[in-house]
Amino acid sequence: MSNYDRNPAARFGTGFARTGAAEYDQGLRAYMLGIYNHMTLGLAISALVALGVAKLAITTDPSLAVGKVGGTLVTSFGALLYASPLKWVVMLSPLAFIFFLSFRFDRMSQGTLLGTFLAFAGVMGLSMGSIFLVYTSASIMQALFITAASFAGLSLFGYTTKKSLSGMGSFLIMGVWGLLIAGLVNIFMQSSVFQFAINLMGVLIFAGLTAWDTQRLKEEYDIVAGDGEMAGKASVMGALSLYLNFINMFQFILALVGNRNE
Repeated sequence: MSNYDRNPAARFGTGFARTGAAEYDQGLRAYMLGIYNHMTLGLAISALVALGVAKLAITTDPSLAVGKVGGTLVTSFGALLYASPLKWVVMLSPLAFIFFLSFRFDRMSQGTLLGTFLAFAGVMGLSMGSIFLVYTSASIMQALFITAASFAGLSLFGYTTKKSLSGMGSFLIMGVWGLLIAGLVNIFMQSSVFQFAINLMGVLIFAGLTAWDTQRLKEEYDIVAGDGEMAGKASVMGALSLYLNFINMFQFILALVGNRNE
């Protein structure tokens, strides 16, 4: 081991160094592109499922409506999903998927992991179909555009900045737990001012997590480079992290700028 040369460029010349750097950069780009592709596919599935569910759950014809949810006329299908005890299953199923993926991903193959992630995206779309009951379609599109533009800028910053964002991680994760606790407290307080503060902090926290996670995923490529199976699984889990940042930021932005159905 004492003869191991940790600087192969010194032995083989700068041409080797350039080739090695080029191969590394190509591998890193492919790895990050895989993460973004998986994330985009997950978001597309969620959006399609949410739109499809909304079409089946919402009606403008009073003769087809069985009641109202959030000021919106709903069909029997909508009432079943969002106004019956089944709504708790719809709401909590995505969380169950997240826990399952987090604790089982190391024992799953890349294909199974990707399939589970896409199934999770579908279940999340089923849950998010409820936003069409509360907010106008124009508001949803506006919030989606703001989120997409913000996410792209923040992720680009996280990828290109030379400044380490590692110190933000623990603070931001603590912020997520703080949001959860504050949300539970406000269920009982029912304070609009407190809810506004929660929504604003939610946007800021998940904006920070977007930049931090992007840099973290870029740096983690060094760990998985050269192992196709590990890199593939890391790509899916990275997509899950960015997907959750996008979805949460979108929901908080929608709560801030969205116009409710009358």
